[in-house]
Amino acid sequence: MIDFEFTDDHKALVQTVREFARNEVGPHIKEWDEKQQFNPAILKKMAELNLLGVCIPEEYGGAGFDYISLGLVCEELEAVDTFLRVIMSVHTGLNSLTLLTWGTEEQKQKYLVPQAKGEKLATYGLTEPGAGSDVVGARSNARRDGNDWILNGEKMWISLADIADNFLFFCWTDEEKRRKRDHSGMSCFIVERSMKGFSSGTIHGKLGIRAGNTGYFSLEDVRVPQANMVGEEGEGFKIAMFALEQGRYTVAAGATGVIRASRDASVDYANTRETFGTKIANHQLVKQKIAEMEADYQMSHLLWLRAGYLKNTGQPNAKATSLAKWQATTRSEKAASMAIEVHGANGYSNDYPVERYLRNCKAAVIYEGTRDIHTLMQADWALGLKKERGARRTLPAWQK
Repeated sequence: MIDFEFTDDHKALVQTVREFARNEVGPHIKEWDEKQQFNPAILKKMAELNLLGVCIPEEYGGAGFDYISLGLVCEELEAVDTFLRVIMSVHTGLNSLTLLTWGTEEQKQKYLVPQAKGEKLATYGLTEPGAGSDVVGARSNARRDGNDWILNGEKMWISLADIADNFLFFCWTDEEKRRKRDHSGMSCFIVERSMKGFSSGTIHGKLGIRAGNTGYFSLEDVRVPQANMVGEEGEGFKIAMFALEQGRYTVAAGATGVIRASRDASVDYANTRETFGTKIANHQLVKQKIAEMEADYQMSHLLWLRAGYLKNTGQPNAKATSLAKWQATTRSEKAASMAIEVHGANGYSNDYPVERYLRNCKAAVIYEGTRDIHTLMQADWALGLKKERGARRTLPAWQK
């Protein structure tokens, strides 16, 4: 049974994150967005609040909270700006939770512990210049050399590419299977920025999330030990899909924050702006837009909460997480667009935050599985063409 009442820990966490985002980021986000400037000092503050390891067990340096807590953090952060939630998505969702579930004890001690404490920053490398949704279209590869592997390849559209210390790198370790497009020939490795042959760069001129760091990284004959392989050889695709499920969950919760922020901004503006001799809050079509934002917020909030509940209790959740991501991101785009319409000409100016909400939210319907991919996935589940897999290597439920 789902309990709709948050615990005292959840409520305290929400208050802490809300104050942090509003006070530490809110006053500066317009400037950072205009300058396309990432402020690394934010990472230290997030680490001090235990946000970077919020759902990692205490034994591995985290705060020991649950998946619902992770979702609440992401919703609160993205209600201020998307770049904050992106940090949580790639560092915690895509990387750290993957190491927690698939990593060896040695890997957890060496990489997960400092990541959970915020001493090291981590990200995830799957997308390539010629391979996004088509994962098996990747070209990156690794070959054995004694007890080591030699890695080559380029990853594109990677959040924190020029900032992170540790990277999950997905590549082919079986050339014959690559030619046959057999994903069982893919493997996953932990790569460190300091390794010889590693290089990275930043992408400029993005439509949105301009206060965040997005870029690419390349590996040229990077030597890594066998101990840096995550899981077994040939399990890379499985690990990548597991990681994406955690990332999708954070994106769903974050997109819900955009809907809420769009609604709140519209309510504030409608209660102050006057046209035709009355506040625009009294105009029926303005009311309709705000009502739709409210409905979209409540539905999206419930969808990610359901996914979090299934994750907490160790139940299959791929379908629920996909649905939450698909619907929340689609509705966030709709809400941000309507918020601009409520603001009229002012909504087209960065004197108001709603234009930034629209620019930012567009990326979320693309990454972690495009809107089209999730549409097809949900149709296949409904038609019985796709079966939901079991909760493989599920994390134990948290007792909070």
